[in-house]
Amino acid sequence: MKKLFLVLITTAVSTFSFAQKVDVVDIAISSADHTTLVAAVKAADLVATLKSAGPFTVFAPTNAAFDKLPGGTVASLLKPESKAALANILTYHVVSGNLDATSVLAAIKDGKGKVVLKTVSGGKLTATLDNGKVKLTDENGNSALVIAADLKGTNGVVHVIDAVLLPK
Repeated sequence: MKKLFLVLITTAVSTFSFAQKVDVVDIAISSADHTTLVAAVKAADLVATLKSAGPFTVFAPTNAAFDKLPGGTVASLLKPESKAALANILTYHVVSGNLDATSVLAAIKDGKGKVVLKTVSGGKLTATLDNGKVKLTDENGNSALVIAADLKGTNGVVHVIDAVLLPK
């Protein structure tokens, strides 16, 4: 009985330790809804960057979000010659810092209904509320809704969005 208890405790501690070591890339990798994003992060050679200390806030488009892009866009972006453009698009979905949902909502409130977030690529995303959901608007006027929030990793937080945002 003691051995069984020890095995259960060891398993629980190991599982807890593993859960504590999941970073923002691992969160995307573990999601069946983010296979396109993961392929893009690999093609843009951003895995090591996004596995670094951060902290990062990642607005992660789903596979369905990528599917909304004009036909052939994703295939074209995944080509080696498009690496710089792809990296620019992906880093446009990343903000420095650990902005959980509470922080984003507080910033929107403090900003009298909106907050402008500077992305790692140097662009800007405007966060507002739309029927109680956080809406991100890119510099071209396109928008995405946060459909899942606060997927916390060791080096930041991931918020799932329903559209791909594009830099100017």
